[in-house]
Amino acid sequence: MPSFHNGAVEIAYLDEGEGDPVLLVHGFASSKNVNWVYPTWVSELKKNGYRVIALDNRGHGDSAKLYDSEQYHIGTMAGDVTALMDHLNIERADIMGYSLGGRMTAWLAHREPQRLRSAIFGGIAMGLIEGGGPGENVAKALEADSLEDVTDPVGRTFRAFADQTRSDRRALAACLRGSRRLMTREEAADITVPVLIAVGTADEIAGSATALGKIIPGSKVLDIPNRDHMRAVGDKVYKTGVLEFLSQRK
Repeated sequence: MPSFHNGAVEIAYLDEGEGDPVLLVHGFASSKNVNWVYPTWVSELKKNGYRVIALDNRGHGDSAKLYDSEQYHIGTMAGDVTALMDHLNIERADIMGYSLGGRMTAWLAHREPQRLRSAIFGGIAMGLIEGGGPGENVAKALEADSLEDVTDPVGRTFRAFADQTRSDRRALAACLRGSRRLMTREEAADITVPVLIAVGTADEIAGSATALGKIIPGSKVLDIPNRDHMRAVGDKVYKTGVLEFLSQRK
């Protein structure tokens, strides 16, 4: 698997297919494989004529593991995305992020809109502004000696997922504590790139997609029926909606 360095931090990535570039940014405690390869996003996008790039966020997958929360500010993590684009000589791309990856994508849509043809926020909506989702309870669950020691239900869910994906739990705890910047309503309202907000109707983490859609000018909302935060990722409705949205950007 190829990798590059953004400063001293090694970032693993994949780069497959030909056509307009679509860059995929995975969620917290996940990886490019778990979020995008296994649920067939990469193959589906390639089949539809796109060049697909996906990175392992710092602290995740095959990328460098860092244990200082200061190295996980949301802007720093988003900077790995644009550094990868620079490394591959890609000026602009459609960028889709899921959950934490959606927060990173939103940061780029607001701060560096010239790098995005469009932005897709998967598994994140009003949570961008209002918060919610994994917090200190999850960080402590990740640092616990074993899953049996975790009583908090949300903490147990993320700890079990981290164990399942054989993640570096100490790096994830640092990432969680460092990446907690929320976006203001004013910042969201300033986003000018085309935006699709795709959230499962049973997602209790993302927040309201409709409410965020009213804040971001011209954005579109895609409801993923009967899917929670974890199960929306590979849903057919999600894929079909994204492909339709991307086709309108050409």
